[in-house]
Amino acid sequence: MKVAVLAPVAWRTPPRHYGPWEQIASNIAEGLIKSGIEVTLFATGDSITAGKLDAVCATGYEEDRSQDAKILECLHISNLMEKADQFDIIHNNFDFLPLTYSGLIKTPMITTIHGFSSPRIIPVYKKYNDTGYYVSISNADRSPELKYLATVYNGLDTTDFEFYPNPEDYLLYFGRIHPDKGTAEAIQIAKKSKRKLLIAGIIQDENYYREKVEPQLSADIEYIGHAGPDKRKELLGNAYALLHPISFNEPFGMSVAEAMLCGTPVIAFNKGSMPELIKHSQTGFLVDTVDEAVDAVSRLDQINRKDCFDWANSQFSCDKMAKNYLELYKKILGKLEKMKNL
Repeated sequence: MKVAVLAPVAWRTPPRHYGPWEQIASNIAEGLIKSGIEVTLFATGDSITAGKLDAVCATGYEEDRSQDAKILECLHISNLMEKADQFDIIHNNFDFLPLTYSGLIKTPMITTIHGFSSPRIIPVYKKYNDTGYYVSISNADRSPELKYLATVYNGLDTTDFEFYPNPEDYLLYFGRIHPDKGTAEAIQIAKKSKRKLLIAGIIQDENYYREKVEPQLSADIEYIGHAGPDKRKELLGNAYALLHPISFNEPFGMSVAEAMLCGTPVIAFNKGSMPELIKHSQTGFLVDTVDEAVDAVSRLDQINRKDCFDWANSQFSCDKMAKNYLELYKKILGKLEKMKNL
C-alpha cells in the first residue's frame, strides 16, 4: 500500500515547538512506516521523516514570514493532487481545502478533521459528505451535519515521554497564551491555591498577554516562553499538575495527553473533549469554575500518578493511532474494490 500523508505548511513536520496538526501528521506518517507501509510525506522541505519527503517550499510560512500563506498552500496541495495516481490513498491533515480537488482525482482521500476554525467551513465538508471519508479526533468534536467514518484519538510517540513519580511543587500551564486556553484563569487558580505556576507556550494574543498575563507575573507566577520537546517532557513530568482551564470546546488537547504520559494529573474545565481524555478523580479532575479547580488542587494527593501514565499509554499512543488508521484505509479500499466488482 502506498500512502500520501498531507501535512500543513505553517510549520515544519514535526514542529520545532508549536504546530499540533504538523505533529499529528508526522506521528501518522512515522507510525505507518513502522508498520511497513510505504509513505510519502507532503510537507515543508525541512521536515523530517523516515519515509519519502515531497516539498514545494523550504520552510513553513510561519517560520519565514516573507512567504504568502495562501500561495504556498495552493502550490503545496496542488503538488500532491497532480501526483494522486501514484498512491492508493491520500490522508489529508490539511483541513477543508484539499477536498475541493477530491472530485477531480480517482485516489480516495481520508480527512482527519482537526477541529473547525469556524462554522463557515462546514459547507465545504458537506459538499463531499458522500464521497469523502471523515475522521474526528474526539466524539465531542463532531458536526451533526457531517458523516463520519470513525473517531481516532491523536497519538503521541510514547518514547518521547517517561514516568515521573516524584513531582516538584509547581503547577503548570502549557499551551498558547490566548483567552480560549485560559491562561488568566490558570493564574487565578495558582494564586488562590498559593502555589507556584510556570507558564509555557507561544504568545498568540499579544493584547491578552499584556493586559491579563504580564501584570500578574512574579517570582511565583513565571512565564518561561515556549518549550521544545526536551524541555516539554521535564516541565510536564515535574509538574504537580497541569492546569487546563479552557473556555472553548477543545477538539482534543495535546498537552493533556502529554502531561498524563509523564504521570502528571490534569485539572481541566469540563468542555469539549476533556471528559474523553481525563478519567475524573483517577487521572485528574473535571471542573467548571476557578474555585472548583482550587478545590481540586487540594485533592491532587488522591491521584495515583501511575494511573495517569498507564491510561495515557493505553489510549493516546502513536502506535495505536497508526493501527486504527491502517484499518480504516483497508476498509475504504476494500469497499471501493467491492463496488468496482459489482
